[in-house]
Amino acid sequence: MSSRDSSRARPLRSAEWFGTTDKNGFMYRSWMRNQGIPDHEFQGKPIIGICNTWSELTPCNHHFRKLAEHVKKGVLEAGGYPVEFPVFSNGESNLRPTAMFTRNLASMDVEEAIRGNPIDAVVLLVGCDKTTPALLMGAASCDVPTIVVSGGPMLNGKHQGKDIGSGTVVWQLSEDVKAGKISLHDFMAAEAGMSRSAGTCNTMGTASTMASMAEALGTSLPHNAAIPAVDSRRYVLAHLSGMRIVEMVEEGMDLSKVLTREAFENAIRVNAAIGGSTNAVIHLKAIAGRMGVELDLEDWTRVGHGTPTLVDLQPSGRFLMEDFYYAGGLPAVMRRLGEAGRLPNPDALTVNGQSLWENVREAPIYNDEVVRTLDNPLCADGSMSILRGNLAPNGAVLKPSAATPALMTHRGQAVVFEDFDDYKARIDDPELDVTADSILVMKNCGPRGYHGMAEVGNMGLPSKILAQGVTDMVRISDARMSGTAYGTVVLHVAPESAAGGPLAAVRHGDWIELDCQSGRLHLEVSDEEIAARLAERDPTEASRLIASQGGYRQLYIERVLQADEGCDFDFLVGCRGAKVPRHSH
Repeated sequence: MSSRDSSRARPLRSAEWFGTTDKNGFMYRSWMRNQGIPDHEFQGKPIIGICNTWSELTPCNHHFRKLAEHVKKGVLEAGGYPVEFPVFSNGESNLRPTAMFTRNLASMDVEEAIRGNPIDAVVLLVGCDKTTPALLMGAASCDVPTIVVSGGPMLNGKHQGKDIGSGTVVWQLSEDVKAGKISLHDFMAAEAGMSRSAGTCNTMGTASTMASMAEALGTSLPHNAAIPAVDSRRYVLAHLSGMRIVEMVEEGMDLSKVLTREAFENAIRVNAAIGGSTNAVIHLKAIAGRMGVELDLEDWTRVGHGTPTLVDLQPSGRFLMEDFYYAGGLPAVMRRLGEAGRLPNPDALTVNGQSLWENVREAPIYNDEVVRTLDNPLCADGSMSILRGNLAPNGAVLKPSAATPALMTHRGQAVVFEDFDDYKARIDDPELDVTADSILVMKNCGPRGYHGMAEVGNMGLPSKILAQGVTDMVRISDARMSGTAYGTVVLHVAPESAAGGPLAAVRHGDWIELDCQSGRLHLEVSDEEIAARLAERDPTEASRLIASQGGYRQLYIERVLQADEGCDFDFLVGCRGAKVPRHSH
């Protein structure tokens, strides 16, 4: 036994498979030997799992085979042995109805793959939106040493000599086509230039937000969030992460030592500073739930309130992720917050063994336009607006940095769509009874109603309103919104319509009041009238919906939690640990 083995914090988990001289140890080692693995690789070395979400159907992650090879080099250099394994890759761009529908499925895949296999620690290769929370959720349920390596954002998009943001430009140009500002040819010409390299969306969409959250939580090495996918420094970071995970095994640094309540508070504050996606609210809640950390919607107000948005990035601002990295990346943002005393828990531990503040206190800041100073923010208060009222008893969210300030206090009459199909059928009807002051309301798009809670909450405006030069309206739904989207959009209304929430009672012409300053979302209808309207619903409708699905869809509808609870399955909440009964052949 080496001196490394004798000083190890605890026995290797993989030794339960490979460390015995009985029949079981014989067979476990023998089967692995058919890959050409020599005997000494099983002798006291940490076995490091590389959890890979590579897939050609997940274009954001299609470069992960190369990324995994660099992780392996680092693991081998540090004296570990890497074993790569695939898990369900829930890519946002192709998967229907939405990758959120399979986030929990992917997390179950990850959890059982970690628990059931002879690995001592895991490197999570993540990129596209839901792969980051799914893999962190699965790893949190097992609580082994864990480090995140993100795939990185695309290079800046290019169109007509200008930078364009992936995702964001789609919403912008499609509205311009409907308004008659540009031709269909001009719209289609932007397609090839939007996504011109490997990587995730180059805006501060959900992918970049969750990569930033992974770094702010302390689960990745510094600069993980922003290095472009095709930059050689991304592969250096992968190599260093492979080296570090071996050390984490030696130190006994389980994920629970990093994913603490303090870490989540840091992430909430950082999300406001970067103008992060509303999806982070749901995903952080789900990750915290798997770790057994209490996190509520009120924490977003308590911790995030008053935090200025410092990163001038699309969809809230002007620049893109490539510019963000060159400006100093996430460490620059956290340094600015820390120097102003705005990091809630600077001593929180990170996976490199140092505190968050130790990692960022000397971080260089190269561009004050991209990473703004606190006295010149993009938005004075970028914290998520958490809204409650008789329309959202369990809460709803709005992203201030992407909204129109004048609309964040608004009263208007509802234009109601019963579901997304109804919206698509009627939104451009010239006879639609709508004005610029109306509030668009869409029902039945929550976790149960539109299985997975699709990103349809940023409803495009009616053509007749766009033709008037109007670019934003208040919109309310129980759906989600793409992190690349923008507008004065109220999302995640809970309980959702399909679960009998008050949103189901809204009728055309009802008056609704939105007041983000006071956190109020109010339907100007009496409680008695709301109850009477809800009572008119067919009580057997939900049961018929569930019974007609079958398979994973039925499991999803029956067991998914509401948006304010993270949309996890009720039976997955909590940390179950990595212990698995030993199988005897």
